[in-house]
Amino acid sequence: MTTHCCSDMTRHVEMKCPDHPVPQNCPDRVLKYSSRFNEYGLVIHDGGSASYSIRFCPFCGVKLPASRRDN
Repeated sequence: MTTHCCSDMTRHVEMKCPDHPVPQNCPDRVLKYSSRFNEYGLVIHDGGSASYSIRFCPFCGVKLPASRRDN
């Protein structure tokens, strides 16, 4: 279980849409979290799984943890 920086971040990254079983297909999903890389991103709704990495929480402003992508 990952603890996110604030309740708004938790609500958005853990969002489950009853109409879209594949999270990338939900137009209401705006944030995603990768536990593998410990990184957050803004979802790019282009039909794929792309996202734009973010370094600060858009809700509370806290600096997000460093990515493990290059480790």
